[in-house]
Amino acid sequence: MRNLMGIINLAEPSEGLGELTQHRTLGAVPFGGRYRLIDFTLSNMVNAGIRNVGILLMDRFGPLLDHIKDGKEWDLDRQRDGMFLLPPPPRESGDGVGNVKNLAHNRSYLEKSRQDYVLFTGSNMVGNIDYAKALGFHQEKRADVTVIYNQTRNLDHNPPYTAVVTNEDGRVLDIALNPQHCTSQKIALNMYILSKDLLINLVDHGAARQKRDLFTELIMPRLPNLKIYGYEHEGYVGAVNSLKSYYQHSMELLQPDVWQELFFNHGQIRTKVKHEAPVRYLEGSKVSNSLIASGCIIAGTVENSILFRGVQVGPGVVIKDSIVMQKAQLGAEVSLKNAILDKDVTISAGKSLTGDPRYPLVISKLARV
Repeated sequence: MRNLMGIINLAEPSEGLGELTQHRTLGAVPFGGRYRLIDFTLSNMVNAGIRNVGILLMDRFGPLLDHIKDGKEWDLDRQRDGMFLLPPPPRESGDGVGNVKNLAHNRSYLEKSRQDYVLFTGSNMVGNIDYAKALGFHQEKRADVTVIYNQTRNLDHNPPYTAVVTNEDGRVLDIALNPQHCTSQKIALNMYILSKDLLINLVDHGAARQKRDLFTELIMPRLPNLKIYGYEHEGYVGAVNSLKSYYQHSMELLQPDVWQELFFNHGQIRTKVKHEAPVRYLEGSKVSNSLIASGCIIAGTVENSILFRGVQVGPGVVIKDSIVMQKAQLGAEVSLKNAILDKDVTISAGKSLTGDPRYPLVISKLARV
Protein backbone atom coordinates (compact mmCIF):
# COMPACT_ATOMS: atom_id res chain seq x y z
CA MET A 1 0.00 0.00 0.00
CA ARG A 2 3.01 2.30 0.08
CA ASN A 3 2.45 2.63 -3.66
CA LEU A 4 -1.03 4.16 -3.21
CA MET A 5 -1.73 7.77 -2.24
CA GLY A 6 -5.09 9.25 -1.29
CA ILE A 7 -6.77 12.48 -2.39
CA ILE A 8 -9.93 13.63 -0.60
CA ASN A 9 -12.05 16.12 -2.55
CA LEU A 10 -14.02 18.59 -0.42
CA ALA A 11 -15.61 20.33 -3.43
CA GLU A 12 -18.84 18.39 -3.02
CA PRO A 13 -22.46 19.60 -3.24
CA SER A 14 -23.61 20.32 0.32
CA GLU A 15 -26.79 22.36 -0.16
CA GLY A 16 -28.95 19.36 0.73
CA LEU A 17 -27.80 19.47 4.35
CA GLY A 18 -29.07 23.01 4.85
CA GLU A 19 -28.04 24.55 8.16
CA LEU A 20 -25.54 21.77 8.91
CA THR A 21 -23.22 23.02 6.15
CA GLN A 22 -23.91 26.72 6.47
CA HIS A 23 -20.63 27.29 8.34
CA ARG A 24 -18.69 24.12 7.56
CA THR A 25 -17.69 21.96 4.62
CA LEU A 26 -19.47 18.63 4.13
CA GLY A 27 -16.55 16.59 5.44
CA ALA A 28 -16.67 18.50 8.76
CA VAL A 29 -20.31 17.64 9.55
CA PRO A 30 -20.47 15.90 12.97
CA PHE A 31 -21.64 12.29 12.94
CA GLY A 32 -22.14 9.44 15.35
CA GLY A 33 -21.58 11.21 18.67
CA ARG A 34 -17.89 12.02 18.37
CA TYR A 35 -16.86 11.85 14.71
CA ARG A 36 -16.87 14.01 11.58
CA LEU A 37 -17.78 12.59 8.16
CA ILE A 38 -14.19 12.88 6.91
CA ASP A 39 -13.02 10.60 9.75
CA PHE A 40 -14.32 7.55 7.89
CA THR A 41 -12.46 8.27 4.65
CA LEU A 42 -9.25 9.22 6.47
CA SER A 43 -9.39 6.17 8.74
CA ASN A 44 -10.10 3.79 5.85
CA MET A 45 -7.04 5.14 4.04
CA VAL A 46 -4.76 4.85 7.05
CA ASN A 47 -6.07 1.39 7.95
CA ALA A 48 -5.15 0.27 4.42
CA GLY A 49 -1.58 1.51 4.84
CA ILE A 50 -1.86 4.76 2.86
CA ARG A 51 0.64 7.27 4.22
CA ASN A 52 0.31 10.13 1.73
CA VAL A 53 -3.06 11.92 1.84
CA GLY A 54 -3.86 15.18 0.08
CA ILE A 55 -7.02 17.11 0.97
CA LEU A 56 -8.42 19.41 -1.72
CA LEU A 57 -9.79 22.37 0.23
CA MET A 58 -12.66 24.56 -0.91
CA ASP A 59 -14.52 27.06 1.27
CA ARG A 60 -15.78 26.98 4.88
CA PHE A 61 -12.88 24.72 5.85
CA GLY A 62 -12.07 26.35 9.22
CA PRO A 63 -13.93 23.75 11.36
CA LEU A 64 -12.34 20.95 9.34
CA LEU A 65 -8.80 22.25 9.92
CA ASP A 66 -9.53 22.62 13.62
CA HIS A 67 -10.60 18.97 13.66
CA ILE A 68 -7.81 17.30 11.68
CA LYS A 69 -4.98 19.74 12.56
CA ASP A 70 -1.70 18.03 11.54
CA GLY A 71 -3.21 14.56 11.18
CA LYS A 72 -1.70 13.18 14.39
CA GLU A 73 -4.77 11.10 15.32
CA TRP A 74 -4.49 9.33 11.94
CA ASP A 75 -0.71 8.85 12.17
CA LEU A 76 -0.20 11.32 9.33
CA ASP A 77 2.08 13.81 11.11
CA ARG A 78 5.14 12.48 9.29
CA GLN A 79 8.46 13.82 8.05
CA ARG A 80 8.03 11.85 4.84
CA ASP A 81 4.63 11.70 3.18
CA GLY A 82 1.87 12.55 5.66
CA MET A 83 -1.16 14.82 5.27
CA PHE A 84 -1.15 17.72 2.80
CA LEU A 85 -3.74 20.52 2.79
CA LEU A 86 -4.10 21.59 -0.84
CA PRO A 87 -5.45 25.14 -1.26
CA PRO A 88 -7.96 26.04 -3.98
CA PRO A 89 -7.01 28.41 -6.82
CA PRO A 90 -8.20 32.02 -6.71
CA ARG A 91 -11.87 32.24 -7.65
CA GLU A 92 -12.94 34.58 -10.40
CA SER A 93 -16.26 36.38 -10.24
CA GLY A 94 -19.07 33.88 -10.77
CA ASP A 95 -16.61 31.01 -11.15
CA GLY A 96 -17.31 27.80 -9.27
CA VAL A 97 -14.07 25.88 -8.83
CA GLY A 98 -14.39 22.19 -9.71
CA ASN A 99 -11.97 19.46 -8.72
CA VAL A 100 -10.17 19.56 -12.10
CA LYS A 101 -9.10 23.16 -11.62
CA ASN A 102 -8.18 22.43 -8.01
CA LEU A 103 -6.05 19.45 -9.02
CA ALA A 104 -4.36 21.49 -11.74
CA HIS A 105 -3.58 24.20 -9.18
CA ASN A 106 -1.87 21.54 -7.03
CA ARG A 107 -0.15 19.70 -9.90
CA SER A 108 3.26 19.96 -8.21
CA TYR A 109 1.95 17.89 -5.29
CA LEU A 110 0.98 15.12 -7.69
CA GLU A 111 4.33 15.23 -9.49
CA LYS A 112 6.38 15.13 -6.29
CA SER A 113 4.43 12.28 -4.69
CA ARG A 114 6.36 9.02 -4.95
CA GLN A 115 3.34 6.70 -5.25
CA ASP A 116 2.27 5.26 -8.60
CA TYR A 117 -1.47 4.93 -7.85
CA VAL A 118 -4.07 7.40 -6.59
CA LEU A 119 -7.28 6.76 -4.65
CA PHE A 120 -9.57 9.75 -5.33
CA THR A 121 -12.59 10.10 -3.02
CA GLY A 122 -15.16 12.47 -1.63
CA SER A 123 -15.78 12.84 2.10
CA ASN A 124 -19.48 12.09 2.57
CA MET A 125 -19.50 8.27 2.55
CA VAL A 126 -19.92 6.52 5.89
CA GLY A 127 -18.40 3.05 5.71
CA ASN A 128 -15.52 0.82 6.72
CA ILE A 129 -13.96 -0.02 3.36
CA ASP A 130 -10.90 -2.16 2.65
CA TYR A 131 -8.94 -0.09 0.12
CA ALA A 132 -6.10 -2.61 0.09
CA LYS A 133 -8.36 -5.20 -1.53
CA ALA A 134 -9.61 -2.59 -3.98
CA LEU A 135 -6.03 -1.83 -5.09
CA GLY A 136 -5.31 -5.55 -5.43
CA PHE A 137 -8.36 -5.89 -7.67
CA HIS A 138 -7.24 -2.87 -9.75
CA GLN A 139 -3.80 -4.37 -10.31
CA GLU A 140 -5.11 -7.86 -11.00
CA LYS A 141 -7.44 -6.56 -13.73
CA ARG A 142 -4.77 -4.18 -15.06
CA ALA A 143 -7.49 -1.56 -15.07
CA ASP A 144 -7.07 2.04 -16.09
CA VAL A 145 -9.73 3.09 -13.59
CA THR A 146 -11.44 1.10 -10.83
CA VAL A 147 -14.76 2.44 -9.54
CA ILE A 148 -15.75 1.30 -6.03
CA TYR A 149 -19.48 0.62 -5.79
CA ASN A 150 -22.10 -0.79 -3.43
CA GLN A 151 -25.28 -2.67 -4.24
CA THR A 152 -28.34 -0.91 -2.87
CA ARG A 153 -32.08 -0.46 -3.41
CA ASN A 154 -34.63 2.36 -3.51
CA LEU A 155 -32.30 4.50 -5.61
CA ASP A 156 -34.88 7.16 -6.33
CA HIS A 157 -35.10 7.90 -2.59
CA ASN A 158 -31.41 8.81 -2.29
CA PRO A 159 -30.29 11.17 -5.07
CA PRO A 160 -27.82 12.15 -6.30
CA TYR A 161 -26.28 8.86 -7.32
CA THR A 162 -24.23 7.30 -10.10
CA ALA A 163 -25.31 3.88 -11.34
CA VAL A 164 -22.87 1.50 -13.03
CA VAL A 165 -23.46 -1.62 -15.11
CA THR A 166 -20.76 -4.31 -15.17
CA ASN A 167 -20.28 -7.64 -16.89
CA GLU A 168 -19.39 -10.89 -15.09
CA ASP A 169 -15.70 -9.98 -15.11
CA GLY A 170 -16.34 -6.61 -13.48
CA ARG A 171 -15.75 -4.50 -16.59
CA VAL A 172 -17.95 -1.38 -16.54
CA LEU A 173 -20.27 -1.32 -19.55
CA ASP A 174 -22.34 1.75 -18.74
CA ILE A 175 -22.44 4.67 -16.29
CA ALA A 176 -25.49 6.87 -15.66
CA LEU A 177 -26.07 9.90 -13.43
CA ASN A 178 -29.43 9.90 -11.61
CA PRO A 179 -31.22 7.79 -14.25
CA GLN A 180 -35.03 7.93 -14.20
CA HIS A 181 -35.28 4.21 -14.86
CA CYS A 182 -32.31 2.31 -13.47
CA THR A 183 -31.86 -1.39 -14.14
CA SER A 184 -28.70 -1.63 -12.02
CA GLN A 185 -28.46 -1.64 -8.22
CA LYS A 186 -24.72 -0.95 -8.36
CA ILE A 187 -24.13 2.56 -7.08
CA ALA A 188 -20.70 4.21 -7.35
CA LEU A 189 -19.37 5.56 -4.06
CA ASN A 190 -17.44 8.49 -5.53
CA MET A 191 -14.22 6.55 -4.95
CA TYR A 192 -11.96 5.41 -7.74
CA ILE A 193 -8.41 4.22 -8.27
CA LEU A 194 -6.21 5.15 -11.21
CA SER A 195 -2.53 5.61 -11.94
CA LYS A 196 -0.93 8.91 -11.05
CA ASP A 197 0.28 9.37 -14.62
CA LEU A 198 -3.24 8.91 -15.99
CA LEU A 199 -4.60 11.35 -13.42
CA ILE A 200 -2.08 14.02 -14.40
CA ASN A 201 -2.83 13.51 -18.10
CA LEU A 202 -6.58 13.82 -17.48
CA VAL A 203 -6.12 16.92 -15.35
CA ASP A 204 -3.90 18.60 -17.95
CA HIS A 205 -6.40 17.81 -20.70
CA GLY A 206 -9.37 18.97 -18.65
CA ALA A 207 -7.81 22.17 -17.31
CA ALA A 208 -6.90 23.27 -20.85
CA ARG A 209 -10.53 22.85 -21.89
CA GLN A 210 -12.23 24.40 -18.84
CA LYS A 211 -13.58 21.09 -17.56
CA ARG A 212 -14.80 20.99 -13.96
CA ASP A 213 -15.36 17.42 -12.76
CA LEU A 214 -12.80 14.65 -13.12
CA PHE A 215 -15.22 11.72 -13.19
CA THR A 216 -18.24 13.01 -15.12
CA GLU A 217 -16.38 15.12 -17.71
CA LEU A 218 -13.08 13.29 -18.17
CA ILE A 219 -13.49 9.64 -17.15
CA MET A 220 -17.09 8.84 -18.13
CA PRO A 221 -16.73 10.04 -21.77
CA ARG A 222 -13.70 7.74 -22.12
CA LEU A 223 -15.63 4.60 -21.16
CA PRO A 224 -15.14 3.05 -24.65
CA ASN A 225 -11.39 3.77 -24.60
CA LEU A 226 -10.35 3.10 -21.00
CA LYS A 227 -10.42 -0.20 -19.13
CA ILE A 228 -12.83 0.80 -16.36
CA TYR A 229 -13.70 -1.87 -13.79
CA GLY A 230 -16.06 -1.94 -10.84
CA TYR A 231 -15.02 -3.20 -7.40
CA GLU A 232 -17.85 -4.07 -5.02
CA HIS A 233 -17.75 -3.07 -1.37
CA GLU A 234 -20.15 -5.59 0.13
CA GLY A 235 -20.58 -4.07 3.58
CA TYR A 236 -22.62 -1.23 5.01
CA VAL A 237 -22.24 2.20 3.47
CA GLY A 238 -24.22 5.40 3.82
CA ALA A 239 -24.16 8.37 1.44
CA VAL A 240 -24.78 11.58 3.38
CA ASN A 241 -26.04 14.12 0.84
CA SER A 242 -29.20 15.51 2.46
CA LEU A 243 -30.75 16.10 5.86
CA LYS A 244 -32.93 13.05 5.29
CA SER A 245 -29.96 10.77 4.56
CA TYR A 246 -27.96 12.27 7.44
CA TYR A 247 -30.78 11.55 9.87
CA GLN A 248 -31.40 8.08 8.40
CA HIS A 249 -27.78 6.90 8.59
CA SER A 250 -27.33 8.39 12.04
CA MET A 251 -30.35 6.47 13.36
CA GLU A 252 -29.03 3.28 11.75
CA LEU A 253 -26.05 3.48 14.12
CA LEU A 254 -28.42 2.42 16.89
CA GLN A 255 -28.61 -1.02 15.26
CA PRO A 256 -25.88 -3.18 16.89
CA ASP A 257 -24.95 -4.97 13.65
CA VAL A 258 -24.46 -1.67 11.80
CA TRP A 259 -22.40 -0.20 14.65
CA GLN A 260 -20.20 -3.31 14.85
CA GLU A 261 -19.55 -3.45 11.12
CA LEU A 262 -18.97 0.26 10.72
CA PHE A 263 -16.51 0.79 13.54
CA PHE A 264 -14.70 -2.52 13.96
CA ASN A 265 -14.85 -4.77 10.86
CA HIS A 266 -11.75 -3.56 8.96
CA GLY A 267 -10.06 -1.43 11.56
CA GLN A 268 -10.69 1.43 13.94
CA ILE A 269 -12.38 4.67 12.87
CA ARG A 270 -10.22 7.41 14.33
CA THR A 271 -11.17 10.93 15.34
CA LYS A 272 -9.91 13.96 17.24
CA VAL A 273 -9.06 13.01 20.82
CA LYS A 274 -10.68 14.99 23.63
CA HIS A 275 -9.95 14.24 27.26
CA GLU A 276 -13.30 14.52 28.99
CA ALA A 277 -14.97 12.95 32.00
CA PRO A 278 -17.26 9.93 31.53
CA VAL A 279 -21.02 10.41 31.23
CA ARG A 280 -22.80 11.35 34.49
CA TYR A 281 -26.20 9.72 34.94
CA LEU A 282 -28.03 11.59 37.69
CA GLU A 283 -30.75 10.13 39.86
CA GLY A 284 -33.97 9.71 37.91
CA SER A 285 -32.32 9.57 34.49
CA LYS A 286 -33.39 6.93 31.95
CA VAL A 287 -31.48 6.00 28.80
CA SER A 288 -32.39 3.30 26.25
CA ASN A 289 -30.99 2.33 22.85
CA SER A 290 -28.89 5.48 22.56
CA LEU A 291 -25.31 6.59 21.93
CA ILE A 292 -24.07 8.95 24.63
CA ALA A 293 -20.61 10.51 24.23
CA SER A 294 -18.24 11.45 27.03
CA GLY A 295 -18.73 14.61 29.08
CA CYS A 296 -22.55 14.47 29.02
CA ILE A 297 -24.70 15.03 32.11
CA ILE A 298 -28.05 13.23 31.97
CA ALA A 299 -30.89 14.04 34.37
CA GLY A 300 -33.82 13.24 32.05
CA THR A 301 -34.94 10.56 29.59
CA VAL A 302 -33.12 9.68 26.35
CA GLU A 303 -34.58 7.13 23.89
CA ASN A 304 -33.31 6.07 20.46
CA SER A 305 -31.07 9.13 20.22
CA ILE A 306 -27.46 10.23 19.73
CA LEU A 307 -25.86 12.74 22.10
CA PHE A 308 -22.47 14.24 21.31
CA ARG A 309 -19.81 15.27 23.82
CA GLY A 310 -20.70 17.62 26.64
CA VAL A 311 -24.49 17.69 26.23
CA GLN A 312 -26.43 18.70 29.35
CA VAL A 313 -29.89 17.17 29.75
CA GLY A 314 -31.90 18.78 32.50
CA PRO A 315 -34.45 17.14 34.83
CA GLY A 316 -37.74 16.14 33.23
CA VAL A 317 -36.29 16.38 29.71
CA VAL A 318 -37.51 13.77 27.20
CA ILE A 319 -35.39 13.22 24.05
CA LYS A 320 -36.66 10.72 21.48
CA ASP A 321 -35.34 9.82 18.01
CA SER A 322 -33.09 12.87 17.93
CA ILE A 323 -29.48 13.98 17.39
CA VAL A 324 -28.02 16.48 19.83
CA MET A 325 -24.56 17.80 19.00
CA GLN A 326 -21.72 18.97 21.18
CA LYS A 327 -22.29 21.14 24.28
CA ALA A 328 -26.02 21.62 23.75
CA GLN A 329 -27.93 22.57 26.90
CA LEU A 330 -31.52 21.44 27.41
CA GLY A 331 -33.39 23.07 30.28
CA ALA A 332 -35.89 21.36 32.56
CA GLU A 333 -39.01 19.73 31.05
CA VAL A 334 -37.85 20.16 27.44
CA SER A 335 -39.39 17.73 24.94
CA LEU A 336 -37.46 16.81 21.78
CA LYS A 337 -38.54 14.38 19.05
CA ASN A 338 -37.25 13.81 15.49
CA ALA A 339 -34.90 16.78 15.80
CA ILE A 340 -31.29 17.65 15.00
CA LEU A 341 -29.59 20.18 17.26
CA ASP A 342 -26.29 21.59 15.99
CA LYS A 343 -23.40 22.51 18.30
CA ASP A 344 -23.81 24.85 21.29
CA VAL A 345 -27.60 25.11 21.06
CA THR A 346 -29.51 26.18 24.17
CA ILE A 347 -33.16 25.17 24.67
CA SER A 348 -34.85 26.96 27.55
CA ALA A 349 -37.07 25.17 30.06
CA GLY A 350 -40.48 23.92 29.01
CA LYS A 351 -39.99 24.07 25.24
CA SER A 352 -41.37 21.30 23.00
CA LEU A 353 -39.73 20.73 19.59
CA THR A 354 -41.02 18.08 17.19
CA GLY A 355 -40.05 17.17 13.64
CA ASP A 356 -40.92 14.35 11.26
CA PRO A 357 -38.72 11.30 10.53
CA ARG A 358 -38.77 12.28 6.85
CA TYR A 359 -38.14 15.97 7.58
CA PRO A 360 -36.34 16.29 10.93
CA LEU A 361 -36.44 19.64 12.67
CA VAL A 362 -33.01 21.34 12.55
CA ILE A 363 -31.81 23.95 15.03
CA SER A 364 -28.76 25.90 13.82
CA LYS A 365 -25.45 26.17 15.63
CA LEU A 366 -25.35 28.58 18.61
CA ALA A 367 -29.13 29.09 18.46
CA ARG A 368 -31.14 29.88 21.59
CA VAL A 369 -34.73 28.70 21.69
